[in-house]
Amino acid sequence: MATTVLRIAVSELCEQDELSHSLLLEMVQYDIARPVAGSSIEDWVFDATTAHWLKKALRLRRDLELDWVAVAMLIDLLRERERLDQENQQLRHRLGRFLEDDGQ
Repeated sequence: MATTVLRIAVSELCEQDELSHSLLLEMVQYDIARPVAGSSIEDWVFDATTAHWLKKALRLRRDLELDWVAVAMLIDLLRERERLDQENQQLRHRLGRFLEDDGQ
């Protein structure tokens, strides 16, 4: 079963989030945004997850008046928390199945 990934061109991403190319480049340099394809900024393609993290990063910078280094650190922590939450959910599901099998 193939997984479909929503891809967004750099021009569309910049337009929908009102970003300049230079701001997007800065966010890529701090690893806040991660292009999934393209060799130059004009050709970059992003997935929907990146668009999600870009919006979070822009809100953090605006609302908390943080510099990009701090925003990048927070985004890394939030990504890790999300990953751990997903892993925890999977483990709870597996444990639940194990307990159900054990009760029979």
